[in-house]
Amino acid sequence: MFKQSRLKNHYKWIEGESTNEECNKKYVGKAISRPYSDSETEDSNSNNFFVSIKKFMVAFYWFCYPYTVIGRTLSTVSASLFAVEKLSDISPLFFIGLLQALVPHIFMDIYINGVNQLFDLEIDKINKPYLPLASGQISFTTGVIIVASSLTLSFGLAWIIGSWPLIWSIVSCFLLWTAYSINVPLLRWKSHPLLAAMTIFATWTFIFPITFFAHMQSFVLKRATMFPKSMIFAVVFMGFYSLGIALFKDIPDIDGDKTFGIQSFSARFGQKRVFWICVSLFEMAFGVAVVAALTSSSPLIKIVTGLGHGVLGWILWYQAKSVDLSSKASIGSFYMLVWKLLYVAYFLLPLIR
Repeated sequence: MFKQSRLKNHYKWIEGESTNEECNKKYVGKAISRPYSDSETEDSNSNNFFVSIKKFMVAFYWFCYPYTVIGRTLSTVSASLFAVEKLSDISPLFFIGLLQALVPHIFMDIYINGVNQLFDLEIDKINKPYLPLASGQISFTTGVIIVASSLTLSFGLAWIIGSWPLIWSIVSCFLLWTAYSINVPLLRWKSHPLLAAMTIFATWTFIFPITFFAHMQSFVLKRATMFPKSMIFAVVFMGFYSLGIALFKDIPDIDGDKTFGIQSFSARFGQKRVFWICVSLFEMAFGVAVVAALTSSSPLIKIVTGLGHGVLGWILWYQAKSVDLSSKASIGSFYMLVWKLLYVAYFLLPLIR
């Protein structure tokens, strides 16, 4: 009775005159039936949505091979600067023309890098399992949609702009790199070392610098297309450098290439021999740039560009001696250095006058 009295008083204190049973029902019901609010559900869905978008954007970034996109973008800027004869040429018109060249080619870059990954899916699972397609971060269907959309946008924008040098650049890149990647009879040039090297050599040595310069010179600035001395040296420089890149890029992929019967130069002649051939080609490119700098009439340009390219060559040689060819990480790190040195060279080359 004493306990009942205490309980009765306890529930009276909580619920006034409500009974023990009524109180239990009321509080149990409240504990079970409390729903999440609409705002909490919306916040959870919103967070999941933004996380998914973030993951896709990171995967898309690596799907595009950012180092090649950056390299091609800087090649566009560098080649356009060769058309500058006086400071007044760097005007709003110049920047509009630069954007006209940049934007269609960004979409073409995405197409080129994407179609290569689509047809290399099984090889990349061995050589580059971290890539978005090989790792499953981007599905094959999504990859096809990205590639098809990028190709359409590239052609459409080039046609709307109406610059014939730009159109020829887009068409040439499409034909060469489609033949390089797709696996159909008489194509799949990447499985033939000489054709693969020539594709990269032709694109970076001739198509990019010449068409970008012609676009800026004839379409934007409305001048006759006459190639300056510095432009000719730049073509020779890129001849050596692009050939080095063409041979070097297969060095870390030797395992997958052998598995799928791709007879790259590295698979045929060995990593070490090809590595030092590539280093020699890069050094010859910097040597050409130093010679070009010494032909300049300006002492300041001679010092800046000559010394600059000399330092780049020294950095490359110094780092080459410490590369461990048995480590993919070491080879990959040096390959990224090769691209970073090219980025700097793209800013130095237009200074040679």
